[in-house]
Amino acid sequence: MPEVQVSGLHKKFGDVTVLNDINFTIREGEFFTLLGPSGCGKSTTLNCIAGLESPTAGSITVDGVPFVDTAKKLYVPTEERNLGMVFQSYALWPHMTVEANLVMPLAIRKVSKEEKAVRIHEALDTVGLAHLKDRYPHQLSGGQQQRVALARALVYSPSVLLLDEPLSNLDAKLREQSRAWLKRLQVELGITTVYVTHDQDEALSLSDRIAVMFEGNMTQIGAPAEIYERPATAAVAAFVGSCNFFTGRLEETRGGIARVRLDNTGLVVKVASTLALSPGDAVTVAVRPERLTITPASADVTGANVLDTSVLTRSYVGSRYEYGLKLGTNVVQVISPTGNLDGDVRLVFDADDALLYAGSNVPSAEAQELMTVAS
Repeated sequence: MPEVQVSGLHKKFGDVTVLNDINFTIREGEFFTLLGPSGCGKSTTLNCIAGLESPTAGSITVDGVPFVDTAKKLYVPTEERNLGMVFQSYALWPHMTVEANLVMPLAIRKVSKEEKAVRIHEALDTVGLAHLKDRYPHQLSGGQQQRVALARALVYSPSVLLLDEPLSNLDAKLREQSRAWLKRLQVELGITTVYVTHDQDEALSLSDRIAVMFEGNMTQIGAPAEIYERPATAAVAAFVGSCNFFTGRLEETRGGIARVRLDNTGLVVKVASTLALSPGDAVTVAVRPERLTITPASADVTGANVLDTSVLTRSYVGSRYEYGLKLGTNVVQVISPTGNLDGDVRLVFDADDALLYAGSNVPSAEAQELMTVAS
């Protein structure tokens, strides 16, 4: 299976720049996800690979074969790229049976009748729907329609599989089941896959690597654990998972530990840092809710950071409790296995549990809300 290289990709619609110098390489057999909020350019990037959009500048190469090179005025038509694509709407022909939907891409490629039958059976068998080949799309569930769309994309043995939010029309439980099934299928087939989503859970569970995009820019590329544990910016930390943010001023850095005086309380916290900062610089401290520990105010605890606070809200969400704690002007979100805490408590976290960013980079409340809705 081929390697995909995207270099210097730019795209403008009139005076509006939707892609700005996008660069990445997808390894052979890799499940690579483009993740970001609506309007960030992820689907446009996918459409440029597919040939459904023409980039303003840049190049795209698959398995060493150039598909696009604007400098050389090279553009390979969509039908000559041998790429399989599944759209968000599935785009099945409603007046055709499942089998007939799979015949169409093979007929375009002038595949013989005998080979058509073999390929269709193999594709439908791969997605577990060979027994439904005579049904029409309206006779199938949403999950079955999604599998038919995937079978149609696989039936002509594409070199790369492109998936544009294929699970977004499914309900939560079916989407979760489909994620597991899709990952198993991709591993079994070993096909290079480019996946577009705004759902962080999909990205984290499915991907070998993730590219996070904002406003037409590629902000960070890395393995799921790297994206979640070491987000490159506060915006990435806010979008991929939940995060608490505190602005402050750096007092000093010694031995890889930064001492930060928080704006909201005047308290000093210790945060592990390798940033080149000077005393007095504005900084942002970010801490994941699950990295925080709550203890009763009377408890004798030790740690790099022990902050006195109080419980505002407590919610039981099945496998855990979610707390909202008042810390100065901030409401701190905490995930805990303990559900009997109330009133005055202590918030405890180590220096390695927090992240430090230069500047006051707290995403606005509106932006964080939009990110939460999108994810």
